[in-house]
Amino acid sequence: MSRDRSLDIAVTGVYARFPAVADLDDWWEAMLAGRVLTTRLDRDGLLAAGVPADLVDDPDYVPVRGLLADADRFDNTLFRISGRDAELMDPQHRLMLEAAWAALEDAGTAGCGDRITTGVYASGSGSGYLRTMLAGGPLDPLTLDQALHGTEPDFVAGLISYKLGLTGPALGVQTACSSSLVGVHLAVQALLNGDCDQAVVVAAGIDFPQGGHLHVPGGIQSVTGDCRPFDAAADGVVAGSGGAAVVLRRLADAVEEGAEPYGVLLGTAINNDGAEKAGFYAPSQTGQEAVIRAALAAADVDGESIGYLEAHATGTRVGDPIEWSAASTALAAAGARPGQVAVGALKAAVGHLDAASGLAGLIRAMRVVKEGVVPPVAGFTALNPLLETEDSPLYVPTEATAWSGPQPRRAGVSSFGIGGTNAHVVVEAPPPPPATGARPRRDRLVVLSAADPEALTRTAGRLAEHLHRDEPDLADVAYTLVTGRAALPERLAVTGRTSAEVAERLTRDAEAVRGRVPADGPAPVVFLLPGQGTQQPGMAAPLAAALSGFDDALTEVLDAVDPELSERLGRALYDTDFPAEDLAATALAQPALFAVGYAAGRALTALGVTPAALVGHSLGELTAACLAGTFGLADAVRFVAARGRAMQDCPPGAMLALGCDAATARDLLREADAELEVATVNSADSCTVAGTPQEVRRFADLLGDRVFHRILRTSHAFHSALIAPALPELARVLDGITLHSPVVPYAGNLTGRLIDPGEPVPAQTYVAQARQPVRFGDALADVLGRFPGAVAVEVGPGRVLTGLAEAAGMAGVPLCPLRDGRGEAEVLTALGTLWTWGQPIALDRLAGADGYPVHLPGYAFGGRRWLAPEVRVAAATPQGPDPASEATGTAPTGAASAEATTTGSGTAPGRSGPDPAVLVPKLWAEVLGHPELDDDSDFFALGGDSLLITQLARRIHDEWGLRVPLREMLAGRTLARQTAIVQDTLRRHRAAEGDPTGHPS
Repeated sequence: MSRDRSLDIAVTGVYARFPAVADLDDWWEAMLAGRVLTTRLDRDGLLAAGVPADLVDDPDYVPVRGLLADADRFDNTLFRISGRDAELMDPQHRLMLEAAWAALEDAGTAGCGDRITTGVYASGSGSGYLRTMLAGGPLDPLTLDQALHGTEPDFVAGLISYKLGLTGPALGVQTACSSSLVGVHLAVQALLNGDCDQAVVVAAGIDFPQGGHLHVPGGIQSVTGDCRPFDAAADGVVAGSGGAAVVLRRLADAVEEGAEPYGVLLGTAINNDGAEKAGFYAPSQTGQEAVIRAALAAADVDGESIGYLEAHATGTRVGDPIEWSAASTALAAAGARPGQVAVGALKAAVGHLDAASGLAGLIRAMRVVKEGVVPPVAGFTALNPLLETEDSPLYVPTEATAWSGPQPRRAGVSSFGIGGTNAHVVVEAPPPPPATGARPRRDRLVVLSAADPEALTRTAGRLAEHLHRDEPDLADVAYTLVTGRAALPERLAVTGRTSAEVAERLTRDAEAVRGRVPADGPAPVVFLLPGQGTQQPGMAAPLAAALSGFDDALTEVLDAVDPELSERLGRALYDTDFPAEDLAATALAQPALFAVGYAAGRALTALGVTPAALVGHSLGELTAACLAGTFGLADAVRFVAARGRAMQDCPPGAMLALGCDAATARDLLREADAELEVATVNSADSCTVAGTPQEVRRFADLLGDRVFHRILRTSHAFHSALIAPALPELARVLDGITLHSPVVPYAGNLTGRLIDPGEPVPAQTYVAQARQPVRFGDALADVLGRFPGAVAVEVGPGRVLTGLAEAAGMAGVPLCPLRDGRGEAEVLTALGTLWTWGQPIALDRLAGADGYPVHLPGYAFGGRRWLAPEVRVAAATPQGPDPASEATGTAPTGAASAEATTTGSGTAPGRSGPDPAVLVPKLWAEVLGHPELDDDSDFFALGGDSLLITQLARRIHDEWGLRVPLREMLAGRTLARQTAIVQDTLRRHRAAEGDPTGHPS
């Protein structure tokens, strides 16, 4: 009978940092090779790390450890943590932040805190970092408070939830060595109870400083420096440093979303030995056996189905035989046959990772059942004769072998803590990935983001390498990066049809669009709606392919048109082979351009690009007016169709573009005695004139090379006297249409200014608009005056209006320039560009988002080395370059620098003291640990928070006795504003004391 899988839990994300390896793939290769990854440390290195000389020189000191390189580096910028907070934070907490972030990215759910309730279960070892700080003497109360929050295990789960925006339970789990596997059990229970939909279990074990150990005869630590679990030569444990995180989901949810689990947790159990053992530190066979039995029962599987056991396996003379006997008894009683279960012992390779050891063992067991390969126990020589091997289900593998155990592949994982809290987990190989079927080869938008430009470059490089090497389906890559990664300030976007193509473009600046989200939020967006002359056959096809919602909006337009015109419009808009000369006819071109502009504008708005204003050119004003709410759609369609027909019936005409202003154009017309009119004024040095074809050609010939000129591809002289015959028909149609006040500002071509919401729009406007010049340049100027820094998006085919907007000083993005035959790529590039500029585009709703979540390389963490001055003082490290200022070359921050630089402490108001313009930047640098500041520096963007504001206020009070208003300081985020607040407060105090100038003495 098959198991009930409704209680199974999928592991959807994994991240780990282990000693002496670059990543998890490198680590797995080391596991298969049976490599020992601990390091024998030299005396100079130990002293430099801060290990006391008398300890290093003790003959019983064993200088061996599973050493974690760069354990003191931390990417504080990513987590918006100030430099001062970073240097006071235990390296374990730093690593757990990064590990949780990376595991969620691997699971494809980073940045999804608003749609997935995620719990955090965090475990850390005791803080040697805090102990080292305190060894240098008492810390001042504010520093001690900061240090406790950054080192005590109570706070790290909450910190992760806060920094990553996670709203589920946040628990610190502390049961010594078994902490992280107990955390897995608690997370599983929370998922099954509905407390959360996803859980991150994260742990770290990093001693400070990272050194060896002092061997005590009879103790549990190895005298040789070799950890040899279940070995005849076993003489104790060796410490290791590392950290790990896993992401858990209910299996049904993971499968429904197309996730690729690393493994499936079938059952978990925890218990405690109680008093039935030799002593508090001693293990209990009874307790260990009971927890394995309970986990098997929870999993609803028997021992006969288990083929691998990742043991706790410390390599101690007492602990190993007890664990072997407990596991043998429990598994045999549950049906396991002799010699059926291979035993794994990660500690033999990396040392004992303390609080992180259970998670590390789980990750190894999952890799075993997923890959179907059993690694050897590193460094194994011969079986410990004290082990009861007769009829035992257990055996120790001595080389990497293919799985030969039961199917499906299942394993157990044990973790036992000092004090007696035991945990066991049963894990199964993941189900095969769902068949996705062939997906169309089409252009895809691939986006990345980071907290700083260097991290973005590193992350792009890692992704490019992965795409080159593994060639995943680009649909899955694009989907995962859009739906499963947080959107950070530094951004990059590329398009491509294959992973190889995207990989090339990711590392070429010329082909990757890069941008940064403005600190004060995205710029206002202005839609530019083009007029006649920009139409192209098939111009709707790339928009329909790339822009979600475009097809539906276009269908609304076509449904509002009479059937005959609707059928011709449909062919003209989607068929690139539709005759261009037919589409150029005014009666078809104007409805076609209106339809495309309206549908694209609606689709963009639905994706989150909300226009602050709309500016249309000639016909485009009607599109703008409809999008703004002045015309209803049916009325707009009827009027545009009538306008196109009426203008087509007008006498033939021509238009000439000139590279000069309108006044110069009129002077030239008078000089040539030309019967032409200025039809459009597009900018300060661009306009058009219109009239009969003969007169336009004559005038062009007369101009010669005096002024740039170009005859436009148009059949009529729009906005001239030759359009007058159409005006009665326009008036007649408008007579039956009610115009409304707009809800979004849009530009009137007649006036060259924005029509504001609530402003009435007379119907006669659109009769005169067809005849009078288009004042597009004035409209752009009015927009820039109202919306400084606005971004112009040309919502339609071509890029003519984009060029005019850029010339006027606006950043411009043509939505569909139709330049290189890959129109879908152009639309995606435009959307990607807007996203890199911070526009809130819902990229997950783009047409073609048909991928599934896959595992991709995550954030390329960087960051500098962080070491608190208090630690350097206490550790009495040798003199030399300051690692805390390695990256910037600046002086150390924090208490040490404050003591060296603070002056005028305790100065009363009105007495001599530092100038606020000097002191406030200095205090910022000390409180934030960030010396590179300018007037626009943002306190909160640099990692500040309300607690640090109170510290800043306290330091200001120490200088002058002033009590600055905290509410104003919180609102005044920038350095310049906070300096001004302090200056104003000081001035008021001094004025109150009789110094009317209020100037610093």
